[in-house]
Amino acid sequence: MKVLVPVKRVVDYNVKVRVKSDNTGVDIANVKMSMNPFDEIAVEEAVRLKEKGVVTEVIAVSCGVQQCQETLRTAMAIGADRAILVQTDEELQPLAVAKLLKALFDKEQPGLVILGKQAIDDDCNQTGQMLAALLDLPQATFASKVEVADGKAKVTREVDGGLETISISLPAVITTDLRLNEPRYVTLPNIMKAKKKQLDTVKPEDLGVDVKPRLKTLKVTEPAKRGAGVKVPDVATLVAKLKNEAKVI
Repeated sequence: MKVLVPVKRVVDYNVKVRVKSDNTGVDIANVKMSMNPFDEIAVEEAVRLKEKGVVTEVIAVSCGVQQCQETLRTAMAIGADRAILVQTDEELQPLAVAKLLKALFDKEQPGLVILGKQAIDDDCNQTGQMLAALLDLPQATFASKVEVADGKAKVTREVDGGLETISISLPAVITTDLRLNEPRYVTLPNIMKAKKKQLDTVKPEDLGVDVKPRLKTLKVTEPAKRGAGVKVPDVATLVAKLKNEAKVI
């Protein structure tokens, strides 16, 4: 069984992002980029399934600029067997990515798609669900445990009320939550091996997909700075401030 693992190149989670002076977006010039943490968890889970003998091949996929090759090399260093880059300089929105992944799914025919529940740059949390809808496949989102056997996947999901365990038939789409696993440390020998692994590049037009943006970003601004707190001498003053100033009671 093949597993398709989409990975996204995002601003590293340790970097404090800055908004551009013209408020058109986030400044990514000379900023460290890395793999989306949720996608890293997805790659790790796919590799673990391969190590258990459930999966035969792990294929990493990324959509975006040429530099996404670095992200794919990282995925292959973790353990992916080969990679596909859908190269475009167009701004890719979740629906466009889902359509590209659908085209690759139809071509590769994997038994499972595992991807991060959301990217830390746009926080959309849409691509996995859109892909499942386009492919008309079962989906399990926010997975914190995955077991694959006998053509089915038993997935424990994180929901508002606690945990929910569901069984879905394969092929299916699974999106990963933070508690699914701890991604392994990438060693230097594996980084060197990844350089020799197959990395194919295609264009959206080769897949017959229109990636033109459907949404327009009007303005990007930093959140308002919080005011300093104040100390109150007693409970009566606190209640008065909550009632008259904060107006929350």
